[in-house]
Amino acid sequence: MPYEDPNWPRASKWLEGSCSELLLGSVALIDAPLNWSISPGSCDKAPAAVRAAMHRLSTFDIEAGIDAAFVNCIDMGVVQHGERPEDAFDPIKQSVIEGLKKADAAILLGGDNGITRPAVHGLGLPLEKCGLVTLDQHFDLRTLEGGLINGNPVSALLDDGLPGHNIAQIGISSFANSKAYADLARREQINVVTMDTVHEMGIESIVSEVLEMMPAGVEAIHFDLDVDVLDSAFAPACPGARPGGLTPHQARKAAHLMGLDPRVISMDLVEIDPDKDIGDRTALAAGSFLLSFVTGLALRLGSAQ
Repeated sequence: MPYEDPNWPRASKWLEGSCSELLLGSVALIDAPLNWSISPGSCDKAPAAVRAAMHRLSTFDIEAGIDAAFVNCIDMGVVQHGERPEDAFDPIKQSVIEGLKKADAAILLGGDNGITRPAVHGLGLPLEKCGLVTLDQHFDLRTLEGGLINGNPVSALLDDGLPGHNIAQIGISSFANSKAYADLARREQINVVTMDTVHEMGIESIVSEVLEMMPAGVEAIHFDLDVDVLDSAFAPACPGARPGGLTPHQARKAAHLMGLDPRVISMDLVEIDPDKDIGDRTALAAGSFLLSFVTGLALRLGSAQ
């Protein structure tokens, strides 16, 4: 049995409930292994892969100067849902509602991007009071004519009644989208920030600006972190990743900043196919994004006490 250094607590132990005696709050962790994608794959294996990668990560954020273990992880396990997004809607929505009753925030481990729609509904508010921030190279505004898929959760939310001006999309990339959907985003008044703009202005200023521009009536925000927002060099497990995307450092900073905002009470991590990963590179990145959101949440909760 390998020696376990008590001075180097593993994030995997935090998932199992190991936390600091000085608790600032809690987060509910929910596995939502939906796998109904445009490109066939194994996104249903992603929650287990990210959890396994946490064994190689610690809980201490040296940049923020705080430990994720100041937030208790309430592990809610796997959502039992059907194979299709239509069947998964109510179970995922209810799991988020229940998670938010028990914790200060909820994190969903997908699965594909189809979990974003029920997660937003799980905020438990009328949609006009809900906000959505996506970190993604894609609009996810594909037509609903063929049914729900991982490429149209934003379209579905608009159809449900989520106002377009309550949506901000960061990292939308050239040659990963179409003019038709860019025009649709413009008509719906979605706040679109392109990948080039992120690289030019910096992720910190973009996230801050996006949150400042959310309408005053938005009371709760869901953060959709599609891991294929990363440059494909950093995300071999993401079929949708393209060259020119974000670095893991940029995505981690974005997750931390989102965790700091009191309106951001849920998050998802989606679009990882572990069968395509190399050396757990993508799963480790996703684990660091999860922990960065939690350390942002810890600072938020600490400042409120």
